[in-house]
Amino acid sequence: MTNTSTPQRPIDSGFGERSTADDVLDGIDLSGKLAIVTGGYSGLGLETARSLARAGARVIVPARRPDTARDALAGIEGAEVARLDLADLADVHAFARGVLDSGRAVDLLINNAGVMACPETRVGPGWEAQFAVNHLGHHALTNLLWPALARAGARVVAVSSGAHRRSGIRWDDPQFTRGYDKWLAYGQAKTANALFALHLDALGQAHGVRAFSLNPGPILTPLQRHLPRAEMVEAGWIDEEGNGIDPTFKTPEQGAATQVWAATSPRLAGHGGVYCQDCDIAPADGVAAHARDPEQAARLWALSAELTGLDAFATPGR
Repeated sequence: MTNTSTPQRPIDSGFGERSTADDVLDGIDLSGKLAIVTGGYSGLGLETARSLARAGARVIVPARRPDTARDALAGIEGAEVARLDLADLADVHAFARGVLDSGRAVDLLINNAGVMACPETRVGPGWEAQFAVNHLGHHALTNLLWPALARAGARVVAVSSGAHRRSGIRWDDPQFTRGYDKWLAYGQAKTANALFALHLDALGQAHGVRAFSLNPGPILTPLQRHLPRAEMVEAGWIDEEGNGIDPTFKTPEQGAATQVWAATSPRLAGHGGVYCQDCDIAPADGVAAHARDPEQAARLWALSAELTGLDAFATPGR
C-alpha cells in the first residue's frame, strides 16, 4: 500500500493553546478503548490519564514507581498500574509481555514519560539517560506492543518539545561520550521523539496505525525536578519563592490537551506523521527541518533497532 503523508499545516481544529484535555474530549466516548500512558501518574501524564478515563477509556499507567502511581491515580475509575522502567529493556519486555498475554488490543499509546536536563547519567549498556528513557525505551515498548497496536488500528503519540530545536540527532556521538551537555542531550531526545513518530507512521499506516508527535507547550511540572531553582529564576519561569510568573506557561490541564487531541480527535482520521501544537497540526515553521526529515527518521529507526534489538517491521531472516 502506498504511504500518504499529511501536510505539516494546521487544519483549524477549533481548539487552541488554552484548551484543556477535557475540552478536546467533550462529546467523545472512549468506552471500550484501551489506552497506555507512560508516565501517567505525574504532570501532563496524570492529566492525560485522568481525562481519558473520564471519557470512558481503560487506562494502563506503566510506572517506575508503582506505589507512587497508585497513590496518584487513586479515585480515577478505569486506571490500572503496572511496573515499567523505560531505562531497563528487561522491564520493557516484561511489561509488554503482560499486555500481549492479556489478549487485549491497544487503541491508544501515548509515549509521555521523560526526563529533562538531568545530570549526566548512564543506563543499560552505557546509554545516555535522556536518549534512552525519552526515546529508546519508547521505541522498544512500541515495537514490542506492535501486535496489540495493529489489532486495534491504534494511534501512537510521542510527546516531543519545542526544545527539539536545540539539537538534531548527533550521528557521530548520540550517547555523548565526548562531553555532556544536558540541554543538547534533551534537545536530541526530543528530536528523536518527532522522528520516531514520523517513521512509525510511514511504516504503520498500511496496518491502520497512525502516529503523531507534539509540543505540549511550556508547563511547570515535576519534569523540571533536575533544574536548580536559580536556573529557572534566571530563565524567568518562576520567582524566588518558586511561584510561576511566566504568563505564556500553560496549566497541566492545558498542557495535556494536545496529546489527548492527537490521540483521539476524529479530525485526524486518515492523517499522521505530523508534529502538533496547541491542539492542532503545527505550521511548517513550528517544527525544525531536522525533526521532520524522512531520511533522518529512517536512519534513527535503524539505529534504534540496532541498539535495542527490536524492529517489528524487519523482514524475517534478514
